[in-house]
Amino acid sequence: MCRFALYCGSPILVSSLVTEPTNSIIHQSFHSHEREEPLNGDGFGLAWYVPDIAQHPAVFKDVMPAWSNENLLNLARVTRSRCVLAHVRAATPGSPVSRLNCHPFAWRQFCFMHNGDIGGFSRIVRRLRDELSEESYHRVRGSTDSEHIFALFADHYEQAGEMDALERMARSLLGAIAQVEALKKDAGVTEPAYLNLVVADGAQAVCCRYVTRGANRPHTLYTHAGGEYVCDDGVARIVADQGNEAVIVASEPLSADPGWQAVPENHLVLVRENLQVQLRPIDV
Repeated sequence: MCRFALYCGSPILVSSLVTEPTNSIIHQSFHSHEREEPLNGDGFGLAWYVPDIAQHPAVFKDVMPAWSNENLLNLARVTRSRCVLAHVRAATPGSPVSRLNCHPFAWRQFCFMHNGDIGGFSRIVRRLRDELSEESYHRVRGSTDSEHIFALFADHYEQAGEMDALERMARSLLGAIAQVEALKKDAGVTEPAYLNLVVADGAQAVCCRYVTRGANRPHTLYTHAGGEYVCDDGVARIVADQGNEAVIVASEPLSADPGWQAVPENHLVLVRENLQVQLRPIDV
């Protein structure tokens, strides 16, 4: 059910997140450690921000497995950014393998990615689409539950009104989750929703580790925060004594460095522009 990593902080080469760590995103595409099925070969995606040039992110994705894409390897070694999102996909059975279904998805300044699935999605997708705004309805181009959740987020964000930007992102993400659960309940769907989600705007981000109440444990999610991010000889680590310079949120630790912390079940992770990290319980 996919693997992802988010980086926010001082500018880094994308390769230090995607290719260099011992358990890099590319490594997780063929041998993830914390999934029963270790293969995530149904495409990949990369998004990064260059705020000096544009507010909107650059996005590169393909249906090729990440491990065999030379363009990804070449791009990663020469691209530097302060906000990077990387994703490798394991398609839900029955979901088409196409570039349109690869993450991350982008809208305005936002990028979004998902690990997990909505149980019974085929039984609620028509109702869900009927509840979308006209703009969001026509913006959905693929068939994944992930892109539909992002469309719900966009509608909640548009309706949220003026408030702190990060708080608006958090409330919009929670609103999308609550709407999914309400649609499931109305349709009599009892299968759980597994929603490890990330939404970022290039300066800050909101992530979550969520599963429907009463279901099995959610998919794994970790944070690593502190000083400067470095990757030496495959060990991805953050130098703890150098202030707040980097935050990583990832499906799996990128290396054996002891600084990785598991996100509690049903919690938000708020990453502020100053790189302070806050955990907040989810109650929907």
